[in-house]
Amino acid sequence: MNDRQDAEVLLTAARSAYEGDAEALAIIEELERRLAEPLRLALAGMVKAGKSTLLNAMLGEEIAPTDAGECTRVVTWYRYSHTPTITLHTIDGEQRRLPVRRADSRLVLDLAGFPAEQVAQLDVGWPLPALKSMILIDTPGIASLSTDISARTTGFLTPEHSTSAADAVVYLIRHLHPSDVNFLEAFRDTAAGVWQTICAMGVLSRADEVGSGRIDSLLSSRKVASRYERDPELASLVLGVLPVAGLVAQGARTLREDEYAAFRALAGLDRADRERLLVSADRFAGPNDAVELSRAQRAALLDRFGMYGVRLATALIRGGAPTSSALSEQLIAQSGLIELQQAIRDQFRTRATLLKLRGVLMGLEQLLRDRPREGTAEVEAGIERISASTHGLRELALLSTLRSDGLPLPSDDIADAERILGGAGTAVHHRLALAEDSGADAVRERVDALVVRWRTLSESPLTERAGVAACRTVLRSLEEIRSEVGVQGTGRTGAEVVLPG
Repeated sequence: MNDRQDAEVLLTAARSAYEGDAEALAIIEELERRLAEPLRLALAGMVKAGKSTLLNAMLGEEIAPTDAGECTRVVTWYRYSHTPTITLHTIDGEQRRLPVRRADSRLVLDLAGFPAEQVAQLDVGWPLPALKSMILIDTPGIASLSTDISARTTGFLTPEHSTSAADAVVYLIRHLHPSDVNFLEAFRDTAAGVWQTICAMGVLSRADEVGSGRIDSLLSSRKVASRYERDPELASLVLGVLPVAGLVAQGARTLREDEYAAFRALAGLDRADRERLLVSADRFAGPNDAVELSRAQRAALLDRFGMYGVRLATALIRGGAPTSSALSEQLIAQSGLIELQQAIRDQFRTRATLLKLRGVLMGLEQLLRDRPREGTAEVEAGIERISASTHGLRELALLSTLRSDGLPLPSDDIADAERILGGAGTAVHHRLALAEDSGADAVRERVDALVVRWRTLSESPLTERAGVAACRTVLRSLEEIRSEVGVQGTGRTGAEVVLPG
């Protein structure tokens, strides 16, 4: 059996052991659902970090509210459904189906007269292919002036007496603040031992504002993101920090023909008139006789794309974007969205089963602690067996240790270990620092050289015990890669290698 099947057997055994205990059976049913459904990825960050905007950009449709209404104070789940549905769940367990309404191409969410304090969550089902492999969860801002709003997110993602409801987190940062570090530490510390790992990706959000909306803002933001990524406190809490101009990404993914026409009108202006118009947001939205666009049209462009997006779109059209589709593609490429989606795929979606398994087994452990009962020895033993034998969990735990506590190994070897363990992504070429189109022979040659290196290091009398244990985990990863490549014989390294227990 594979790890998921092992977990299913454990849940069945737990259901039998807790027969007659309605509360325990409800917890087990939720764990069974969690194991069966797609990866749960939450978006978190401080107020006005741009979470809903980024979520819309990731989905390519404006279904998450971005204003400061009541709905932004509620945890909202977005999952795949054949037809659009919206369900409100109250804190008392009541469920109510809400009407699906759109205005100006945007989904309209409301709480049907319920105060936000009485709503546990909103559940939005939507027919988008992106949601087939991943459930996205939009959370209220932390460090809000309203302690109730902050408590919703911290209670949901970093509960004191239960496991987090999310498998992984994309955390949005504008200016690194102690509250950001405190939240990420709390998210990591909801687990312990083999379960404690880095399950968060950092995003320098609203990256276009780093350079005050200048055309080179993303270049400046990349430097800031790189500095954050190397920050000693943050490096141990996130798998990386990527800059994303969420408003540009959202606008590009939902670009309309009338907006493309408006950008063409701006691009066609005399250079001097265009430069005067684009000097600032106030100038752009103010009275101007040189452009045929009304003030309302220009205000709408600012609302949808921001000053950076307006400048960038105008420049791209002047550079030769001949259609709205071409402009959309180029804006997306410039926004940082593609890099973020790739990082989510490399770090989270390829580990989806492992991350779900981690959450389920942690939930079972919590149940056994909170509600001890005779007949659960088989479940306890099964949890220990899976946690001890699943190599992917050991990889994630060692990654966390490398970045938080370090190891008694040379710095170059620590960097190599991070990469081999999947710190830069789980694809073979990421793990081995090879070109994506490297053939199987090149992979085997690289693996053989690394095995010799790490075996020598593990057997050295100068390597401390903690270092030896790390070497053995790295060697196991290398052996799994060699075995996988030998079985597949594909001649390419681009596919992810799922390392079994």
